[in-house]
Amino acid sequence: MGARGGSGLYVGRRAAALVAAVLLALLAALLALAALYGRCRGQAAPPAPPSPPDGAAGGAGVPGGPPGVPSWRRLPRHLLPLHYDLELWPRVRPGQAGPFSFVGQVNITVRCRQDTRAAVLHSAGLRIRGAAVRGPLPEPGDAVWGSLPNPGVAVEVLELPQEAAGEVAVLELRGRMQAGRRYVLQLGFQGRLEEDLDGLFLTRYTDQGRSSMLIASQLEPTYARTVYPCFDEPAMKATFNIRIIHDPSYVALSNMPAIDTSEMKDENGSLWTVTTFNTSLKMSTYITAFVICDFDYVTRTERGNEIRIWARKEAIKNGYVDYALNITGPIFSFLEDLLNISYPLPKTDLVALPDFGAGAMENWGLMTFQESSLMYLPSDKFTSRKAMIAIIVSHELGHQAYFYFFFFLFKWFGNLVTMNWWNDLWLNEGLASYFEYLGATFVEPKLSLDKIFYDHVVQPVLREDNEVGVRSLSQNEDKIKGSFSLISLFDSITYNKGASITWMLSGFLTEKLFIKALNLYLKEFSFSNANQDDLWTHIQMVVDAQDEVQLPASVKKIMDSWTCQNGFPVLTLNITTGTISQEQFLNKKSENTSTDSYNNTWIVPISWIRNGSSQPLIWLDKSSKIFPEMQVSELEYDWILLNVNLSGYYRVNYDQLNLKRLVHLLENDPKAIPAVSRFQLLDDVFALTQFGYIQIETALELTKYLAREDELFIWNVVLLNLVPENLESTLKNYEVYPLLKKYLLKRMLPIYHYYAGFIRQNVDALEHDYFAKVYLEKLFATACWLGLQDCLDLSYELYTKWMDNPQYKIPFLIRRTVSCYGVALGSDKEWNFAWEMYNHTDSTKEDKDILLSAMSCAKESWLLHRYLQYGLSDTLFSSNCTSIIISYVVTRDIGHRIAWDFVTENWPLLNERYGKELLHDVLKVMGRFVNTDVQIQELQVFYNTTLEEDERVTATLLLEFAKVENVERRQLLTKVADWLHKNVDD
Repeated sequence: MGARGGSGLYVGRRAAALVAAVLLALLAALLALAALYGRCRGQAAPPAPPSPPDGAAGGAGVPGGPPGVPSWRRLPRHLLPLHYDLELWPRVRPGQAGPFSFVGQVNITVRCRQDTRAAVLHSAGLRIRGAAVRGPLPEPGDAVWGSLPNPGVAVEVLELPQEAAGEVAVLELRGRMQAGRRYVLQLGFQGRLEEDLDGLFLTRYTDQGRSSMLIASQLEPTYARTVYPCFDEPAMKATFNIRIIHDPSYVALSNMPAIDTSEMKDENGSLWTVTTFNTSLKMSTYITAFVICDFDYVTRTERGNEIRIWARKEAIKNGYVDYALNITGPIFSFLEDLLNISYPLPKTDLVALPDFGAGAMENWGLMTFQESSLMYLPSDKFTSRKAMIAIIVSHELGHQAYFYFFFFLFKWFGNLVTMNWWNDLWLNEGLASYFEYLGATFVEPKLSLDKIFYDHVVQPVLREDNEVGVRSLSQNEDKIKGSFSLISLFDSITYNKGASITWMLSGFLTEKLFIKALNLYLKEFSFSNANQDDLWTHIQMVVDAQDEVQLPASVKKIMDSWTCQNGFPVLTLNITTGTISQEQFLNKKSENTSTDSYNNTWIVPISWIRNGSSQPLIWLDKSSKIFPEMQVSELEYDWILLNVNLSGYYRVNYDQLNLKRLVHLLENDPKAIPAVSRFQLLDDVFALTQFGYIQIETALELTKYLAREDELFIWNVVLLNLVPENLESTLKNYEVYPLLKKYLLKRMLPIYHYYAGFIRQNVDALEHDYFAKVYLEKLFATACWLGLQDCLDLSYELYTKWMDNPQYKIPFLIRRTVSCYGVALGSDKEWNFAWEMYNHTDSTKEDKDILLSAMSCAKESWLLHRYLQYGLSDTLFSSNCTSIIISYVVTRDIGHRIAWDFVTENWPLLNERYGKELLHDVLKVMGRFVNTDVQIQELQVFYNTTLEEDERVTATLLLEFAKVENVERRQLLTKVADWLHKNVDD
């Protein structure tokens, strides 16, 4: 997940706190689920959930009577799955109309660990058509895996109650299953095949001009139980034999290679194909995978592993997945060499699904991706898509490598070696997110690993992981209750914070010791389960066996301080005394209510530079500590920088003396500070300003040097804070605008002209400039917004060139800016051309969005009036475009009043046609762009006369927020204007 969108230094934190307090009463139930403060396990892992008492299905019944069926969060452990024989038959034919369903049969071989008269397993939304229990089976030596020619005697099933809330089915038995013996649970089942992208689902798409459909699966975290009855917990692994029955025109894929295809006829004599797959290694239910499609594929072999990428026939023919194919093998080899493993499967399939909610899923041997995550089109040349594909493929291949590595070396990580429970999900996804950047920069060496990692991973999660109530990285199992809690774990805390903590761990251990510790840990836990503490123990063993790296405390104590409490610290350095103190980074403008048992103290590794020279790593293991080596002289050039290249997961606050020296250093020799550290320094000061640690004037002092800054990703963080997109029109109404214009343009000109030269003369040279692909648009948009004539001229020149030749492609890097200012600087002729291009049949979804935005940039009010009226037409726009058009117009300089008048005049029609969905979108947008108390009053009158009572409550809350925001904004912009008055000519 990405980080929350912010509005830079102009967001008022007191306002957010006020609204949060008001919303608390309305959203108590949601906050109760979201506020996962999370304490980790103690010294020992928690005991497994107890098995139900003998003779009862969960302890709710008595022998001879119908037992109650509880809503179980975890399954009892009296049965252990060993092997599944699974047959799936989606009853789908090409071109068939719905509704659709699937049927199947599963035979689960289990080991009974405790005498019981009930078999409890997961089942959700399935109709079980019949159930039997057979056994006990012959013991090893006579056992038969797969098909069961001699399944043993039947244990009679008395009842089969299913509990929808608990998502379990209970086979209540007349006889007793004996501890130590093996049995087979046989269940037929039927389910609905929906188009909801979860479980086993159907999706429709267009290929080569014809409509088609496919069937695929997404079973993480708890959707396997919606496809077949199973023991649907990550630690309850088993082997699988899978057989899929499907229409002969389709191909069936699963985790393992197909070993046989045959034909069969149904009850009506219709022919179906049966595809049988090889037996899998042990794996969790959530990574079983199924795809039934009419796709083509491309293939290559890497170290004996056949790699196939499946996609729409049109995409394969046009070579759209060739890039993904070309990097998959090298990434596999890189991870094998790094982790000293060999991938065991003979094949790896990657499937590009036209519609896939998860983005990507690491099913072992059959990875599924959203189509856009695998396809690289010629038109993507100047986008960041190539890097994105490399990162996503590396993440999923990282899982694949781990699955085998950890299966044979330690039963825990990834898929085959899964965490005991989802509370340690971060070790699966966080580590994969860490390794994905290593793999991506291996296949794309021009990518800067540290810059991209900080910009894409660390900085976004630092902006999110700073509120009271944000959960800790590792959770106590008791905190995770139900599917909602499980799904909520798949967030930026798990992925980005997990990767950031891994980055820090590898940094203070050194990568060599980190990989060595993983190897030792894996070998120890071959064929068993493990938890987080086991990993810390084995890292400790490696640390104890060498002298190079010395730690101030045990690995467990260090790492638990980061994974078991929420948030992160901010360190404050006083260079006069050499004192470093720490506290949790929280909004000082709101009440601090954190109460976790670590007392907000972390054991912090501190990398640092003094006067350009790297210093030995030091540790802060208490709330405050004096470091004599950090006491500096009175000389101006004596300065200190902490957390070099963001090696640790924390922010840094410097005293005024050191900040003054860093400002002086940046103005005279900015490259003395590494680029990532410059980025971090600026990001930290703006965040510290926003949260009330320092004044805005301090942050602005650090921007004086920017005329010498040539890194786009650093400029981007500055512009996002000084010129947030959602306040561009607002800023023009204040005195600060002309001052900001003069101050920023003076500093922007060098980097602007550098890139403008490429745009005019040799844009192809920017093909491999990743940050130009991502951030050049913001630089040019700001330059034009500030009125830089060269930017305006260039935009109009390129737009006119497009008008003269519609086949001409505006450089993608700045296409949105050029389209906007091309319309803004023209009249109806330019606007009508944008309208014509919007309606062009070849326009992509992204083209249309850019043009929707561009048409709102018109400077003639009648064009905006006409545009909004177009938005009411069912024949010109789809209904979901109406709120988009309003939201674009309301953000423009002259658009706010026009949009407001349009909404109030047409409210009866808007409300009748689009209802509450549009209401929510419009109110959200209108509330963001009220700039004065008079406008707020107008909105309040409108709400009171047009909205129902429940709608007025929500709208009024937005207005209360806006009122406080206006006060804070005026105060803040007054300070900024005062500072600019004094420094604009520097």
